[in-house]
Amino acid sequence: MLNKYPLWKYILIVAVLAVGFIYSAPNLYPDDAAIQVTGASSALQVTQAEIDKASKALGDAGIKVKAATIAENGKGGLLRLAKQEDQLPAKDVVRNTLGDDYVVALNLAPTTPQWLRALGAHPMKLGLDLSGGVHFLLEVDMDKAVDARLQVYEGEVKALLRKERVRYRSLPQQDDAIQLGFADDATRDQAQALIRKNFTDFDLTTSSRNELAVLRLGLTQAKLAEIREYSIKQNLTTVRNRVNELGVAEPLVQRQGANRIVVELPGVQDTAEAKRILGKTANLEFRLGAGPDDTRASTETFEFRDGSRPPAPVERSLIITGDQVTDAQAGYDEHGRPQVNIKLDGHGGDLMNRATRSNVGRSMAVIFIEQKPSTKTVRQVVDGVEQNVSVPTFTEDKKIISLATIQSPLGNQFRITGLDGQGESSELALLLRAGGLAAPMYFAEERTIGPSLGADNITKGIDASLWGMLFVSLFIIAIYRFFGVIATVALSLNMVVLLALMSILGATLTLPGIAGIVLTMGMAVDANVLIFSRIREEIAAGMAVQRAIHEGFNRAYTAIIDANLTSLLVGGILFAMGTGPVKGFAVTMSLGIFTSMFTAIMVTRAIVNLIYGGRDVKKLWI
Repeated sequence: MLNKYPLWKYILIVAVLAVGFIYSAPNLYPDDAAIQVTGASSALQVTQAEIDKASKALGDAGIKVKAATIAENGKGGLLRLAKQEDQLPAKDVVRNTLGDDYVVALNLAPTTPQWLRALGAHPMKLGLDLSGGVHFLLEVDMDKAVDARLQVYEGEVKALLRKERVRYRSLPQQDDAIQLGFADDATRDQAQALIRKNFTDFDLTTSSRNELAVLRLGLTQAKLAEIREYSIKQNLTTVRNRVNELGVAEPLVQRQGANRIVVELPGVQDTAEAKRILGKTANLEFRLGAGPDDTRASTETFEFRDGSRPPAPVERSLIITGDQVTDAQAGYDEHGRPQVNIKLDGHGGDLMNRATRSNVGRSMAVIFIEQKPSTKTVRQVVDGVEQNVSVPTFTEDKKIISLATIQSPLGNQFRITGLDGQGESSELALLLRAGGLAAPMYFAEERTIGPSLGADNITKGIDASLWGMLFVSLFIIAIYRFFGVIATVALSLNMVVLLALMSILGATLTLPGIAGIVLTMGMAVDANVLIFSRIREEIAAGMAVQRAIHEGFNRAYTAIIDANLTSLLVGGILFAMGTGPVKGFAVTMSLGIFTSMFTAIMVTRAIVNLIYGGRDVKKLWI
């Protein structure tokens, strides 16, 4: 019989539409503006007392809190706010209340009902221009990068001199240069010849000081430029890897100028975690423990991270640093204590083997370096009045996490113990696996984009979509009458299925993506126009109504498929070659092609078949 679908097709259509309604429904529940509170280190837990204290401070400041909850693992707390515009002042209040031991960041808390989340239904991810997000400007400390490389060079130079039995005296570094003292000019000349033969990156100069023959080893300008360029590139790669570890959709990570990195994280759900992971240097230094003959000038004293032992002196010279780590995995030792299994690159393995081979029986310290958030008070002129202003900054904290005796020469694989727990070992492994930082980074700027601009963009985008759908519907109804109403119903269902598909696939909706949705409306109706025009032509040619409907749908398929395939090809090219906003447009347009093929052909025909199929129809309102 003409214009009758088999039962399985109706079941398929109903099933697809039901899934569409379920998985598009979370988009009706906007996120709450919230404040996220986590410990500055993974070992610091956030308790209900801190959250209650922060909630009370917000109440005293006139900021209404909808809910104050704490994570089950105690790693963070969430304060849901009644108004989005309260986020920025609330952040300042909470930060001043809790102090520098906690990371306070802006967040968006989901409000999707639990039964939808149980089905795996989540709202679409929104781009930075719609949902907002965080914008970080990280500044790489180039002076620390040069200083760290100098310390490694200093250790290698001193090891060479000890091997050749050239006696020297360590002097403090000055103006980015290593300084060594010798008893006489002959010894200095011998050392200079050895260094010149084995190292090509130094400008060597001589002088005299306090009856010492001094040799100054300054890095060449070419080497300094190479170190700075390597530092920014290495940190850029590391930041990208860390963002990937966070699983952020459509992030922007790019270099800005000589020593800065821009990071934009749209629609992140845990900005506090992002800030802590990105901001931590989380580097390591491996140094030999101080020997009995070491002078005070050649050693430094550090506290133990867990406070279990008194401070211990270690040599100033480095064996290796964390940027020579190629892999790190968290695990447990034979006693069930957390550890991190580390692999070094070839050069790092050689340096480790060389240092430990000649120092079996001595101790080796593993020093953990992290940047802790702090604030400093400076005098600034605000609105013509000089006053104290709190400026966020970071302080470097170095503590020993392991000081163990070298039992045998080490290679490019070994383990680190002495960590506070599995959480810390997992975080340390993640940071080292993502890549060691060649130099510390500081948050030069932190902005949250979204409370006003994102909402305004969403409002304008929704208005444009609704106006577009209204005009398209009025046009199609005016031209094709009742069949235009059917097309409008199918168009509405198309929007539902498209939103559901984007939510399921985790696609990110941007402002250009909304433009793609509006374009999809026109393309979806275009398929109906071809079909309805064909039906009109067949009826005008004297064909029976049922046969005209059948032929109208069947004979329009070729033109519809050809038009959509060419559009899909363009969308694929835009996605492959474009970036950012162009990709957002390509994604919604391409997905819209698939959903419009389903609704404009299958759904529209199903509605027509249900209304006209099997009936003796003499005239169509088309």
